[in-house]
Amino acid sequence: MSNGPVLLLDSASLYYRSFYALPDSMKAPDGRPHQALRGFLSMLNAFHEQFSPSGIVACWDFDWRPQWRVDLMPTYKAHRVAQELSDGSWLEEEPDELTPQAMALADLLDAAGIARIGVDDYEADDVLASAAARIDGPCIVVSGDRDLVQLVDDAAKTRVFLAINGGMAKWPLLDEQGVIDRYGVRADQYVDLAIMRGDPSDGIPGVPGIGEKTASALLKEYASLEGILTAAGGPPKSPLTARIQGLLIEHAAAARTAQTVATAVRTLECELDPTIPDQAADSRRVTAIIEEWGLQRFVPDWFPR
Repeated sequence: MSNGPVLLLDSASLYYRSFYALPDSMKAPDGRPHQALRGFLSMLNAFHEQFSPSGIVACWDFDWRPQWRVDLMPTYKAHRVAQELSDGSWLEEEPDELTPQAMALADLLDAAGIARIGVDDYEADDVLASAAARIDGPCIVVSGDRDLVQLVDDAAKTRVFLAINGGMAKWPLLDEQGVIDRYGVRADQYVDLAIMRGDPSDGIPGVPGIGEKTASALLKEYASLEGILTAAGGPPKSPLTARIQGLLIEHAAAARTAQTVATAVRTLECELDPTIPDQAADSRRVTAIIEEWGLQRFVPDWFPR
């Protein structure tokens, strides 16, 4: 049994990355593309080799656009909506070739007995945050979502392996100092930075007239959004000029709402056993999926079968 960290995987982030990074000429025996599956398994093996994890948890989006977040901010991920369904939920814009691969991946992980968890009405970000809070020991969150920088916590031994900018060799493994070096703010300030400058990928508009440089300077001076908004009621003082004060006062309510929307929930109850089993929960099903999708050469030796 390894003494390494538990790996918490932002599953959708990783299989989307594989789908778009690899060519659709990679195909299963029946001719369907399988690049998302193949890429995910290859990354999983690379993570295993690099970190020698004691456990793996595949965190899943059970609701990629929770209603409670939309109620607070109607623009939240609105640009990603492909169709509103009859029950009021939303269908995410997703390539037709990706959906069956994502379903097959979920089936494969379940059959193998590798922990795959999601929570109704919450995103994978919330599941990742809650799982990290429940793990007693070191863990590494693996994601291409910069928002998850907020989870970095040296005291809790939580780091983030950020899947950005090219191949895995270039991905930063962020501890608290790494976040400061890369973004100029502490991990616990990252959400406030994002909501002031805006985050188009999630439909968070930001405070008009405040960019990343100004937001970073304000956080360095006043520590938090609340500290900044409190100071905005006093006399102007650089970097909190009269113009910036006016913008913050005008948009204070929207900024506080955005803070709630962008903050990952850390208190979800979720069944969590990250142990990598020696044998699959359903060996026949694992074999069937591997053969159906032509993954024989890409499933790691350590993967439960």
